[in-house]
Amino acid sequence: MAPKAVAIEELVAGLRGMPEQAFRETEAVRRLLAGSPVEPETLARYLTWDGQHYTRNLIDKNRLYELIAICWEPGQSSSVHNHQDQNCWMAVPIGRLRVQNYRVLHEDVGAGTCELEESDRLELDRLHPCAVDPKAPVHDVSNPGEWQERAVSLHVYSFPFNTCVVYSPEKKTCGVIELHYNTEYGVKSNLPA
Repeated sequence: MAPKAVAIEELVAGLRGMPEQAFRETEAVRRLLAGSPVEPETLARYLTWDGQHYTRNLIDKNRLYELIAICWEPGQSSSVHNHQDQNCWMAVPIGRLRVQNYRVLHEDVGAGTCELEESDRLELDRLHPCAVDPKAPVHDVSNPGEWQERAVSLHVYSFPFNTCVVYSPEKKTCGVIELHYNTEYGVKSNLPA
């Protein structure tokens, strides 16, 4: 039997009530996401869409975590990336998404070189959240065009960070990029030009 859907505010209250130790492992937050699928209508004020690129919309943040809604049009995908040694959890209250994981065979960020190979692939939907494996955190996320539907993912990152390493498996290059929000708490952010 599927768990009862909750308002986004209830998920935030659950995250805020967790001890710091829960964010240092992966199972407690994954269990919270699995047991608290978010009612899509309660996300409306946080969702923004862009035909060119997915959007990152901050819902809640404190010293332990940040909760972001990412909006994906059909055909949009992330770069291959890591999470700077932080934990990450993903839930998909709207649509579904594909996560392709990678094994890092070689990485030298200073030199800008890497070698990756594809490993397992997951499909996420409303009833199947996941925790990114902290020992193998390199992946990409996509909303394949052939699915022909928008998707929204909720990402919990702990502890908050504002850079990550992106990889080009084809070119065997990698480098650090800065991360930005399109909206914060439902209000458009002042993104750098």
